[in-house]
Order: sequence, then C-alpha cells, then structure tokens
Amino acid sequence: MSDLPPIEYAFPDISRWEKGDAPFIHVFDSGVPGPTVMVASLTHGNEVSGAVVVDALLDRGLRPRRGTLIFSFNNFEAYQRFDPKNPFKSRMVDEDFNRTWGRLDRPATTLETRRAQVVKPYVERAHFLLDLHSMHDDCVPLMLCGPLERGMELARRLGAPADIVRDRGHAAGMRMRDYGAFGDPGSDRTALLIETGQHWRASSVTVAKDVTWRFLVETGIADPADLPADWKQPAPGRQRVVQVTQAVATKRGNFTPVRRFEGQEVIAKAGTVLGHDDGEPVATPYDDCVLVMPAVNRPLRAGVTVVRLGRLV
Repeated sequence: MSDLPPIEYAFPDISRWEKGDAPFIHVFDSGVPGPTVMVASLTHGNEVSGAVVVDALLDRGLRPRRGTLIFSFNNFEAYQRFDPKNPFKSRMVDEDFNRTWGRLDRPATTLETRRAQVVKPYVERAHFLLDLHSMHDDCVPLMLCGPLERGMELARRLGAPADIVRDRGHAAGMRMRDYGAFGDPGSDRTALLIETGQHWRASSVTVAKDVTWRFLVETGIADPADLPADWKQPAPGRQRVVQVTQAVATKRGNFTPVRRFEGQEVIAKAGTVLGHDDGEPVATPYDDCVLVMPAVNRPLRAGVTVVRLGRLV
C-alpha cells in the first residue's frame, strides 16, 4: 500500500498555453492606467493548485479592467515530468527555481536558471505579485509576506488565510517574491507567496482560488463580477501574524523529532525539546513558540531546514 498522499483533483493540461508573450507566460494590457499584476504558478513543478487557478482564468478569458495582468506557469518543464508514482521528484529538474533569484546576473547553467532569466523581466514589471505554492506535508494555509510592513499590510487587506508569516527568505537562495523591488524598503512594489496546503489536497485548490480572487480584486485589476463567484470563501474570524526569528537546519540529516508536530503549532514553554540533531537537543528558545512548516515528520537531507521558529506579533 502506497504511503504517498492521495491526489484529490485533476491536473490541467497546460500545453495549450505554451504560446504567449514568452513560453507559458501571458500578458494582457487593458490600455487603461493601472498597476501591473502578476499571478505565478508552478514555481515548483509538483505544486499544482496554482496551475489549476491560472489555467481556469486563462480559459475564462479574464482580462484586466485596468492596468496589465500577467499569468505564468514558471517551471512548466518540471510539471510536464510529473509522475504520480514518484510525485515529489517533479518539484524541479536541475535545482530549485525559487532559490535562483539572487544569482541571475551570472551565466545560466541549469534549466531553472535559464527559465528564471525568461521569467525575470515579467517579475520586474509587476507592481504586485502573487506566487502560488503548496506544501509537502499537511498544514494550514500560510501567507508568506516577507519582512516588510507593506507585505503584511497587503496580506491583511486580502483577509485570508488566517495565518500570515513574516520572514526573510531562505539562506539557500533568494526567492522570487523577495527579488528586486519587492525586497527594497524604499519601493512600493509588493509580493506575496501563498502556501495553500498539502500539494494534492482538493482543499489546496479551494484556497488558491479564494486567495487569487481576493488578490485580483484588491489590486484593482479585476472586479468581483469578472471572477467565478464560488471561488471566494468566507473569511477567517481573524488573522494572526507570526514573525520568524530563526530556522533550524539539520547538520547531516539525522534530526529525530520527539513526536509528530503540526504546522503552526504553538509550544507554550521555552526549553521544550523538539528533537535531537546528531544527538544534540533542539529546544524552543522562548515561550509560545510557533512551529512554521515543520519538516520533521519525513526523512531529511543534510542542511535542510527542519522547522522555522516564530513569535506571534
């Protein structure tokens, strides 16, 4: 019997969207003054909920009321290699597309860096970017808003999901949502990264549709009547913000958790041991410590982040 998570929804055939302004990138200019808004999917090839959304909006013929709208299927080549018998492998082909953005001034030597060079000018045009992701493990949806105040403010205006995470990205490489003006405190350009839930849960598609609906309306690129009415879900009772303070990485892939942990779980007491890495205890550094996207419930490679630790703010 397979231990792989079930695939609960149909994957779209995106081949019909290959021909655009660039391969698998479509740009629509309203001719009316307004922002440039980009919705990106398949930054990782096995994170498909966003591709369902972009495919549906292209199929619907959505056009911006004002400004310019950009849709992209980022790592389409990894997606096209998806194998349900080995579904995690198609996250990427050569390397993580979403860790290349700090070195795009260097020669492109991998499929992902070559593709990032193609996507880059569209990202640079965007005043607002929504990057649609999902997660390896079952977890509540998370909006990663970056370290700047304007990202948190936009996430609050969307009103969903319930959990907003402020962080400074990954030591392994710059993400697309942190690239260029999006990470500049002096700019007003703003990017959000939504983690919709486990990759292949039907609920992840529901979250991706809801957040995209809210994003397109909030940025003014579309009116509610332009979008499917059943995409918008009831807002959570309240949102909470978690400030990531540190990441815990396993030295050699030998981290052993003391028990199974849930995403966004709050550990009440400082000093609570979460597990052992090479035999050394790893404990919470403060009271009410939030475990952001723990990866402790599956095998890990050396250097991989086990969990990010955060405070409620």
